[in-house]
Amino acid sequence: MRNLYIAAGIILFIEILISPSFLPSLTLAGTAADSTATLAPSVVDVVARESGVANTVSGIIFRNRLYDTIFEVVVFTLAIMGVRFLLADEQPASNIRQFTDYPSIVLAKLGATIAALIAVELAIRGHLSPGGGFAAGVAGGTAIGLVVIVSDAKLMETIYQRWRASTLEKVSVLIFIVFSALSLSGIMPPNLVPQGTLLDGGWIPVLNILVAIKVALGSWSAVLLFIRYRGLL
Repeated sequence: MRNLYIAAGIILFIEILISPSFLPSLTLAGTAADSTATLAPSVVDVVARESGVANTVSGIIFRNRLYDTIFEVVVFTLAIMGVRFLLADEQPASNIRQFTDYPSIVLAKLGATIAALIAVELAIRGHLSPGGGFAAGVAGGTAIGLVVIVSDAKLMETIYQRWRASTLEKVSVLIFIVFSALSLSGIMPPNLVPQGTLLDGGWIPVLNILVAIKVALGSWSAVLLFIRYRGLL
């Protein structure tokens, strides 16, 4: 896996060197007095038109400043690896306390269900309405965290290992870099759906979902590590 990360980093560096700049060219008519009034709507219109998504925030994050978003994902990955590295020499907590009162358990699981549904909504429709991959990942991580604090720690660790969540997290990062490289190279999927629909927006919907998976699984990993070595309370 380390070699795959190194290879992805080299490919990304080469992509930065050879890819052309596609910053939108803005034509602002008028004098200096009215330039302030026309700048903001012009930028929003250009981003929405060129990215092909209604949520211009997603258009900026996953198109206009995609380089920055790639490194944000990489930094988050390094942060999770750093938590694992720093806690590797510590002894696991001998007594992990959990919430045992029934009302707290019910409320936590109810909140986790709502947060999980919100995470799915934000990931799938984040390019059409307020939301996106990072917000969806935070909601998903919140749902997982609420389940963890009211469940048996060993059981949650077993589920984490059974579903190979750590591998899935790393693979999602690599796939994100691949699709980002395609987007930066100007290689877009065929547009077979009407504009403004769920599958419109090029690679942006896919990037949203990949970021959501990465952030949610990374949060799960960090929560499990802190509970294992530091306990819940």
